[in-house]
Order: sequence, then structure tokens, then C-alpha cells
Amino acid sequence: MTAYQMLLGSASSTVLASYLVVAGGGAGGGGTNGAGMGGGGAGGFQTGSDVLNPLTTYTVTVGGGGAGTSAKGTNGSNSVFNSLTSTGGGAGGGWDVGTGSTGGSGGGADYRNATNAAGTAGQGNAGGAGVNVNPFPAGGGGGASAVGANGSGSVGGNGGAGTASSISGSSVTYAGGGGGGSRTTQGTGGAGGGGNAGNPNGSNGTANTGGGGGGGVSGAPSGTAIGGNGGSGVVIISYPGAAVFGGGDITTSGGNTIHTFTASGVLGPPIPVEYAVVAGGGGSGVSGGGLGDYPGGGGAGGMLTGTTNVATGNSYTITVGAGGSTTSNGSNSSAIGIVATGGGRAAGNNQANASGGSGGGDRADGGSGGGAAGVSGQGNAGGNGSSTSGYAGGGGGGKGASGSNGASGTGGAGGAGQEWPASSGTYYAGGGGGNGSTAGGAGGIGGGGNGTTTTSGGTAGTANTGGGGGGYNSGGSGTVIIRYSDTYAAATSTTGSPTITVAGGYRTYKWTGSGSITF
Repeated sequence: MTAYQMLLGSASSTVLASYLVVAGGGAGGGGTNGAGMGGGGAGGFQTGSDVLNPLTTYTVTVGGGGAGTSAKGTNGSNSVFNSLTSTGGGAGGGWDVGTGSTGGSGGGADYRNATNAAGTAGQGNAGGAGVNVNPFPAGGGGGASAVGANGSGSVGGNGGAGTASSISGSSVTYAGGGGGGSRTTQGTGGAGGGGNAGNPNGSNGTANTGGGGGGGVSGAPSGTAIGGNGGSGVVIISYPGAAVFGGGDITTSGGNTIHTFTASGVLGPPIPVEYAVVAGGGGSGVSGGGLGDYPGGGGAGGMLTGTTNVATGNSYTITVGAGGSTTSNGSNSSAIGIVATGGGRAAGNNQANASGGSGGGDRADGGSGGGAAGVSGQGNAGGNGSSTSGYAGGGGGGKGASGSNGASGTGGAGGAGQEWPASSGTYYAGGGGGNGSTAGGAGGIGGGGNGTTTTSGGTAGTANTGGGGGGYNSGGSGTVIIRYSDTYAAATSTTGSPTITVAGGYRTYKWTGSGSITF
């Protein structure tokens, strides 16, 4: 059995999959006159199970949240998986139209309306009503588990509570309603991403929870109010065993494979891909007087390699992290649900080192208490500095090894990076070398910059390797590489001008700047 066959699992039979489908939340109400405006209703919330065929392509639609305005906003958009549709949350009442809208959960009414907008049976609950008595409280938006509260006394209605699900591998609450506005005390958003009401503007529902937006408070003394946007929805599919589909962000928990869609796409027959995601390397510390002339080396950018599944029709954003300056960590890189952490900066004059994908080395006087830590699975710690028998900063950590300690005036060498693919002779994520009074430390293989003996700086980390900066210089930018068997079709489209090669049985796409790929 090949590695690809093992990755695909058994794609010859159906699977019983669990699903969560949450629609986009409705917007909270706004206005240019009046008082409390209604909270947005949560997006419809549905869970269940279905038998799926790994040879079939299933369209996944993730609904966007409704848009808040200075009037009644819009409902959230539906989320759809297979034949199941969850209905977008209803908008909260605004100055122009004071009633809340029906939806997955209903929107709350503004202060002038005592009506409760209905939710959709099996998906959510009704929004709350308002009270046309000073301080004019509005109703909260409905949530998946509870109705939105009516405005009462001086308090805007709270958003209805959402419902918790552990389909992602941990308990997360979704589909809370938005809070209703009041001139005195604002309603709070329901658990599950509901936005709080505000004076004058409501807060947005949380992205990918289906939470309703918070209502605003318009009129004297606030003036124009903007309702909060509803939170976007989410679709999650989980089934036992190894992955037999591609699509979404793929994770595992408790023996299940989990596909999380935070944007529309497809769940379909898998294309197994290999990846290397390398973040930007950390910069070396600022040079200065005395021992500050001997900073450590920058930590390499975090490096993650492995194999996952994608599916035809899905688009993925590619982010390539920049290298850090002499005072900063490198930036993260990400692709196909994988996020590598930027490398940690090194210690220098009046500057502590920092942890990162790999940690930055300490300066010669040990002022940071030693090399900084790396992220487990992405890199290693930086080395310690030394002021015994000369001054020497520690080397930055690399993917393959920790940075060396500075000793006897020689800066610590940067930690070695990692070869990828195996036996290719190409390395990434080497740590930067520290400065020393006698000799600078060598940069780690994989683009680490060399240290120096002067205050003018060592060499920068090599671009698009994620190498850490050598003593008093910047880190190298990261890269993203995706490859898969050339028996599969070429990507439908790419952006960011990746280098594309077809050789050795693989299609390989390498990005040196941010972009995207659609399979």
C-alpha cells in the first residue's frame, strides 16, 4: 500500500458523517432618529447525521452575516450542505422599519414595536419586543437555544443564548442573538457570538458562529447609530477514521476526521497533497554600546511539513510571512489550514529576545536570561549569550536544532534547518548566528544569516527560506510549497505567481509571495 493510499483510507464505501450547519447572523438595527434598536437574530443552527459517498462531490455554502447600516440592516445568508439549508438570521428592527425580521432566529424589535419576529422551527427562536417608554429599550435577537429577551425598564433585551456543539473536537457555542439597544443600559449578546448593543453603534457578531449583530441607539443624545454586522456562519462535517474526502480545513480528534468550512467550497473526492509552510525568520537584536554590540541571532521561522487532503473546486489562500526587522519577530505563513509561526527576534541593546517558531538567541550579557523558546513541532530554542573570555551572543534556533551558546568571544551558531523534500538538498528555517568579539557565529543551514564581530551587522536571513537574521540584521521571508502526484490535474488557477514545476512524478507550486490556489 502506498503512502497516498494510506492517506485516503478506504474510499470504496459510504461513511456515516455528523454535520453542523450554521447560517449567517442577522444585522442589528440602526437609525438616525429614535432610541433603542433591535438586536440581530442568530443564523439557523442544525445538526444531524447523513450517509455520504466519498466518490461524490457535495457543495458547501457558508452564509455571510447581515450588513448593519444606519437603518434596518439585512438578514444573514443561508448556509447549505447537501440537501440541508439553515436559514439566515433575521435583521433587528431599525428606525425606518421597526419590526424585526423573521429568520433562522428572529431579529429583535426596535423600541416602538411590541411584536416578536419568529425563528424557524428546529433552527432558532423568536426575537424580543421593545418598549416605547423612556429610555426606550429594544428587544434582543433570538438565539438557537432561547428567545431574545424583551426590552424592559431601562434595559435593552439580551440576545438569546446559542447552542454548544463538540463536533470540532472541543465544545464551542454557536448562534447567539444580538443585544437590543437602550438609552440607559445596553442588552448583551447571547452566548455563541452574539454582538452587544452599543450607544451609538452595535457590536458585530463573531465570525463563523452565526451570531446576530448588536443593536444601536439613535437619536438624542447619540445621533446616527449603525447596527452591528451579523457573524458569518460555518459548516463542519465529521466522520470516524481516516480522511476519505478533501475540502475545508482538515483536522482530527478522538479518532474522527473533521472538515471545517469557514467559507464556501466543496467536500469531495480527495487530492492528497504534501506541503511545507515556512514563516518569516526573526531579526537579530539592535546593536549598541558595550555588550549591546554583541546581539544574538534571530530565530528561524516556524516550519510545518506534512500531508493533507484537498478537493477539486476549493480555493485556498496562501500567506507568505515577511522576515522580521532588527526589532521584530518574523510574520506567520499559512496555507490549506496550516499556520507556521514567525521566528523570534534576538536580544540586543535594550531589547529582550522573543519566542517564536524558533526562538531568538540571547545577547552577550545574558540580559534576557537565556535563549527564547521555539514552538513545539515548528522549531527550537535560541542559544545563551556569554561574557566570559570575550563577548558572544547566542545563536537563533532552527527547525532542526537549537541555537548554540556563545562562548569565549565566538558567537553561537544558528540552529540547523530542515531538508525538504527529503534527499533534495534544499534546506529551510536555519537560525541566525550571534555576534562575538572574536568571531561571529555561522548561520544555520537553511538560510540563517551569519553573525559578525562589528557593529555594522552580520548578514540577513536568506529570502524565502525563513532563515533568522545574523547579528544585527533582518530575518529572511518565508515560503509556501504544495506538491502532489502529477496523475491529478493541474490547479484550475493560482495567484501570487508561484513557480510551477512538473518533475519526478509531482506537480509542485512554490510561493515567494502571498496568493491563492484553486484545485
